[in-house]
Amino acid sequence: MLQIADGVLITADEIELSYIRAQGAGGQNVNKVSSAVHLRFDIQASSLPPFYKERLMALRDARITQDGVIVLKAQRFRTQEKNRDDALLRLQELIQKATVVQKHRKATRPTLASKKRRVEGKKKRAQVKNLRGRIDH
Repeated sequence: MLQIADGVLITADEIELSYIRAQGAGGQNVNKVSSAVHLRFDIQASSLPPFYKERLMALRDARITQDGVIVLKAQRFRTQEKNRDDALLRLQELIQKATVVQKHRKATRPTLASKKRRVEGKKKRAQVKNLRGRIDH
């Protein structure tokens, strides 16, 4: 079971894990042991609430296919167990990140004092640069 939030759980039968050989350097361990994990999670077929499904499908993420399947590959660690835990943690973080509603930004204007400070700073800087020029005798 993977807990996403209070009352929102994903059961183990909804997550498809397959083990493959990892890529990259590592010698005999990488060549012979299937330590990398391929995690597949079908968003539409899951028991997630509709709000979660809509938010996940709206994400523009390369890990989510057109069919609504999240595909994660974990191969950071040497052991299957650690890679499996890593993949599950990354799935949990992805789902939690998708459900965070951004606070609506209220457009504001700079204050008159901040505009004056900005112009004063620019004038000071210009004066410093002018003093670096050639001196006429």
